Amino acid sequence: MDKKIIPAIIATNQEELTERILKVKDYVEIIQLDFMDGDFVPNKSIDFDFEVPNTNCMMEAHLMVNHPDLWIEKNHHKVDMILIHYESTKNIKDAIKLVKEKNKKVGIVLNPETKIDRIKDLIPLLDQVLIMTVNPGFYGSSFIPEMQDKIKKLREIAPNLDIEVDGGVNDKTIGIVNSAGANLFVSGSYIVKSDDVKSRVETLKKLAIQ
Repeated sequence: MDKKIIPAIIATNQEELTERILKVKDYVEIIQLDFMDGDFVPNKSIDFDFEVPNTNCMMEAHLMVNHPDLWIEKNHHKVDMILIHYESTKNIKDAIKLVKEKNKKVGIVLNPETKIDRIKDLIPLLDQVLIMTVNPGFYGSSFIPEMQDKIKKLREIAPNLDIEVDGGVNDKTIGIVNSAGANLFVSGSYIVKSDDVKSRVETLKKLAIQ
């Protein structure tokens, strides 16, 4: 199963968004764009009418927003993968169906307190599951090591599923989530705030294939 390093981008305006995407685009295959509405999570990010600069990267949208269906209807054409928080809607099956109708890949995101059992029946509908290893909404939050048991359980249930982790992933923690069974590793501040993106990405890649 392919292992990939994915930088996470937050931005407060178009200039910042473009600058951060261009900073990382040459070193990765996938870029995650973090959308925050200040309601589902305390902070805001890319809460404007955004444009994505041309790159060779796949773009995935991590929706930390209430009413994800509204975002999907308006913006689906700008990204390749849409990741919906299980906790953000009462109609998660409808949200998954909507993304599929737009011919986009779809995944579910689980906050630390949400159990794997909640999504067992949904797994056949999904391209991937993202397990949060921090409480969402902030750059640089502390990694929650107990989440490795959750990753292990999901890998046992779904041996061929893409399992993504997001939150506090750096050179000290990637080994934990890698050995637990994750294969997609989202890293925000460790990569994006670095003066040497290439070196940071290569370090994480080496640690992920051990």
